[in-house]
Amino acid sequence: MATFQYPSHPRPSCHAVVSDGRRVVLVRRGGEPFRGWWGLPGGAVELGETVEEALRREVREETGLEVEVQGLLTYKDAVNRDEAQRIRFHYVILFFAARPVGGTLQAADDAAEAAWVPWEEVDRFRLVPGTRQVLAAWRAAQEAGFAR
Repeated sequence: MATFQYPSHPRPSCHAVVSDGRRVVLVRRGGEPFRGWWGLPGGAVELGETVEEALRREVREETGLEVEVQGLLTYKDAVNRDEAQRIRFHYVILFFAARPVGGTLQAADDAAEAAWVPWEEVDRFRLVPGTRQVLAAWRAAQEAGFAR
């Protein structure tokens, strides 16, 4: 198994706000960091993959859903340093809007659980830091007519 601690360069990652308009897909993380917290499906871009290929693969692996990528919402730099201030992890995370086009929701891979959550219930979940801001970006994009 590959380890991404103490990298020589940033690692690209992508995650999706998968929504049918009324609900959003959240996954409970099965691994660290933030094991047990809820977040958006996604993960690392592998060598040779486009970001959109990686996003579709990661969503399928974690949730069983096939998605259509609608557009880029926002990004986040995730840099974690150890006690000596060395870079332990460095991800550049791209967040996309996506809509389901097939499959059946089922947790798999490193997702311990997957759920369709009504938008009005999202605040009841313990979310990975930064997830609320990404969901707000999705809502703003919807209001602007983007990613319908």
